[in-house]
Amino acid sequence: QLQLVESGGGLVQPGGSLRLSCAASGFTLDYYAIGWFRQAPGKGREGVSCISSRGGSTKYADSVKGRFTISRDNAENTVYLQMNSLKPEDTADYYCAAVPRLAYVCSRDTNDYNYWGQGTQVTVSS
Repeated sequence: QLQLVESGGGLVQPGGSLRLSCAASGFTLDYYAIGWFRQAPGKGREGVSCISSRGGSTKYADSVKGRFTISRDNAENTVYLQMNSLKPEDTADYYCAAVPRLAYVCSRDTNDYNYWGQGTQVTVSS
């Protein structure tokens, strides 16, 4: 059974950092592009970042560029999202998603992904 499990969310003060993890089970992430998405209360799901299966190409939403970093560790079958300089507007449920795609590019479009985790909550507040 293909499964993605997010972890690492929590409550953090503005300016703080968190590292989210997306662990895969039942399949190997090597052949998958991975995306991180978030959904704030009352808002639609937003593509935060993605990383390709080949070449490690990445994309970021303008709102997180320079603050968030996506990375993958295929040996650990895990993708990470390092979030620094967090702001209250980063508060949301964060989801990772995967799509089998052997390519040097990735997408931040929710419609391009097949498999989704259950999400982890991030709250940025003083």
